[in-house]
Amino acid sequence: MNYLEFKEIRKKLNMKQADIAKSIGVGTRAVQYWEKGERKIPETTAYFVTNLLKQQELNDDSASPVVFSDLKIMHVPLANQYAQAGYLSNFADEEYIESLPTIPFTDDVEHRGEYMCFEVKGDSMDNGSYESYLEGDIILCRNIRQDYWMSKLHYDKWDFVIVHKEKGILVKRIINHDVERGIITLHSLNEYYEDFEIHLKDVAKLFNIISTRRKNNRR
Repeated sequence: MNYLEFKEIRKKLNMKQADIAKSIGVGTRAVQYWEKGERKIPETTAYFVTNLLKQQELNDDSASPVVFSDLKIMHVPLANQYAQAGYLSNFADEEYIESLPTIPFTDDVEHRGEYMCFEVKGDSMDNGSYESYLEGDIILCRNIRQDYWMSKLHYDKWDFVIVHKEKGILVKRIINHDVERGIITLHSLNEYYEDFEIHLKDVAKLFNIISTRRKNNRR
């Protein structure tokens, strides 16, 4: 999205620069930079404002503006590829989490629980199918509390992000959970990567993958 497209969408939404800045979770100065073409508009921001416009067009037959006071917006911290090493060391530090950039999500997600976004690294979950997670994808995840790890995980319904104390942040499919031994078997969609087991005592955090955001110019 270029600066002219962003400005056009803002005007169609009938929002001032300060209004759209607040909804996105940035300062008004950032919006001013974007609309002057002085800084690149983040892809996640472009995705968000485009969806806002689509929502207005779908729900508004009279061309009146969206009522943003009724729109639930959640700003989710993002651990991109460069921040993931820091996240591994500081995931329990609230001040560190608050320092991360955020991505806005509207009421298409449930606002209960702890959410994080991660940027996908590598090709281990890319098998060329619609199920793939491509490098650079942003995945929205919901934390699974540790007391739930003692029961069999619902791995038939979700894919997972595993924050492993030694192996780092892993995006995987779980294909078996040995509850008695506390061991899970991790599977990569890419056939060049073999399945392997890890013990849950070596896992710091476990997340369900709720949704994926992808660049429009990628499959």
